[in-house]
Amino acid sequence: MNCHSFTGRQSPLLVAIVNYRTAGLVIDCLESLADELATYPQARVVVVDNDSGDGSVERIGAAIEQHGWHWASMVASPVNGGFAYGVNLAVSAAPEGFTPSFVWLLNPDTRVRPGALRTLLDFMHNHPSAGIAGSLIEDADGIAWPYAFRFPSAASEVERGARLGLVSRLLRRSAVLRRMGPDPAPVDWVSGASMMVRAGVFDAIGPIDEGYFLYFEETDFCLRARRAGWQCWYVPSARILHIAGQSTGLTGKNAVVPRMPAYWFESRRRYFVRNHGRGYAICADLAWILAHGGWRIRRRLQRLPDDDPAQLLSDFIAYAAWRKLPADIEGKSATPVSAPPEWSSL
Repeated sequence: MNCHSFTGRQSPLLVAIVNYRTAGLVIDCLESLADELATYPQARVVVVDNDSGDGSVERIGAAIEQHGWHWASMVASPVNGGFAYGVNLAVSAAPEGFTPSFVWLLNPDTRVRPGALRTLLDFMHNHPSAGIAGSLIEDADGIAWPYAFRFPSAASEVERGARLGLVSRLLRRSAVLRRMGPDPAPVDWVSGASMMVRAGVFDAIGPIDEGYFLYFEETDFCLRARRAGWQCWYVPSARILHIAGQSTGLTGKNAVVPRMPAYWFESRRRYFVRNHGRGYAICADLAWILAHGGWRIRRRLQRLPDDDPAQLLSDFIAYAAWRKLPADIEGKSATPVSAPPEWSSL
């Protein structure tokens, strides 16, 4: 018998995986889930392919059939609507009559370590005020990356843009990246690479905002959940391996970013404007621009290497909040694209 078998309460669980041209990684992720789900019959996995156009649908579907993973199903999206779109599609594609109490968002480039699922669900059962829980993440070499996050702010934009040890020390309580200890702790937000969400959160605030193509969507979701009274926790005893950046190339140890994609700037702007208003978003923009300008001057004077993506400053200004905004950005709360069914929550 699997040493991580579930002996306590079991609640219906939906695992949502969004794929874009990473079929092999999705199959590996499903393999890592197989032992966990063998003793958890209340779980279902929905894989959404975001119009990869590379045979991913057929390859993943064949693997599901070959391995007899009856708990997994494949959905082919006609468009690549982004991460939030894919997650919401996975949720809406839950098997008929299956009403999840929890939804586990998993990136396709993750491997679930033994016991991670049990640990997250046990934590959620034992902490009824927790609406969201995230895992400790290991990198591709198996080295722990013990971080969660604070919400972005004007102060965090200064810390991020300045790249100066003194500034980072002064603003250490505002920096987005937060180093965590060995025990569970409440945090502002956790990575969407592994995010367990209580169904009651969706009932309260609606689906993830599909206005974000990629990045900042989980940050926005956690902030909306907090405003609705839900807690977000970091649970380091639940471990996953994450081979970061396989779909985007923007993250990971060896990532080389020639130029930041437009959707990153669009998502950042959307987050600040919708959650804090246009005036605050402009202040956050100016905070980063001034801090980054100081860094550029210091880099030249000290002849430091320039590892910034090409045209970073000009691209940032092009998407600044004082420019003309898309019509759907103004306002402090996102309008759900589609309302989920009423789910049972614990």
